Amino acid sequence: MAAPKRPEPGEVTATALGPWPGEDPVEAARIIRGELGSPHLPFLAELPDRGVGSDALGRTASLLVDLSVDVQPHGWRIVDRPGQDLKRARSALSTDINILADVIGAEDTPATDIKIQLRGPLSLAAGLHLHNGERALLDYGARRDLAASLAAGAGSYLSRVASAAPGARIVVQIDEPEIASVLAGTIPTSSGYRTLRSVPGQEATDSWQLVIDALRAAGAVETVVAVAEIEAPFDRILAAGADGIAVPLRALTSRQWEQLAGAVEGGKRLWTGALDVARPAAALPRVADVVESVWRPWRQLGLPASTLGALRVTPSAGLEGHSPSAATAVLARLTQVADGLNQLALG
Repeated sequence: MAAPKRPEPGEVTATALGPWPGEDPVEAARIIRGELGSPHLPFLAELPDRGVGSDALGRTASLLVDLSVDVQPHGWRIVDRPGQDLKRARSALSTDINILADVIGAEDTPATDIKIQLRGPLSLAAGLHLHNGERALLDYGARRDLAASLAAGAGSYLSRVASAAPGARIVVQIDEPEIASVLAGTIPTSSGYRTLRSVPGQEATDSWQLVIDALRAAGAVETVVAVAEIEAPFDRILAAGADGIAVPLRALTSRQWEQLAGAVEGGKRLWTGALDVARPAAALPRVADVVESVWRPWRQLGLPASTLGALRVTPSAGLEGHSPSAATAVLARLTQVADGLNQLALG
């Protein structure tokens, strides 16, 4: 088997955020690894179309140690004993990892790196419910226990993926889609009549650091926290020790760009959600336009072209709402955008 190509220093690469259309993990793995071969970053797909347990929340909850969950009318709830929904989530993840091993085993040149995704501890607490039906986010002890449980379960997850992808470096994306609302205190209670108290910013930093430290100890070579662009707490993420930030570019303010530029100058990664996929039926933006949407603010901030290698380019959102063929086209377009940025980096 040929040795895989490792990314060159300073090389812009492409990946996607994790959610993928359809119900066939074999097809998903083959397409993703075919389109995102080295130097790009293939990922273990999430297939929410398969139903309960394959959604991002249930998938991450299945990793928790000493905490069980099940689906109730209001959503995933922490329960005393494992039920069928938790077993289904664990089974789906095991299937995906086994299929990944089979697909990699059939490749002539396996990709050097692979990415997995986790729902972050704060968004996990916002999505899971306690016995009384209220969100776990309400209770400090529950938030603390969830972060510790997730940190404990992350190592086993990485070990299983490492066994399926021998020699590959594992990159972890920690998804925090609810973090702006968590920190602002705008998450509604189960009744919907009021909102939950905001979580202190330092607690968010500490929770991320706990999970990031566990991932690094388990062998992760890179950890990034993925957030929405609105009120994204970049400073908190970096203080937690993350290697980078993943964020859509469509509505970043000048101040946010300045924060990200400072992070890049400090050696951090920036995953730019530059390819707008908000409307699945719409035609994909032209490569030149996407490249310019990144290069223009980069140049305006005074960042040299040589620092473009800190970038990974991603879609602006998950691809679960697309058809498999349209999602495949997105990956192909992303690699073209990466090539365009690399040409700028080389001068």
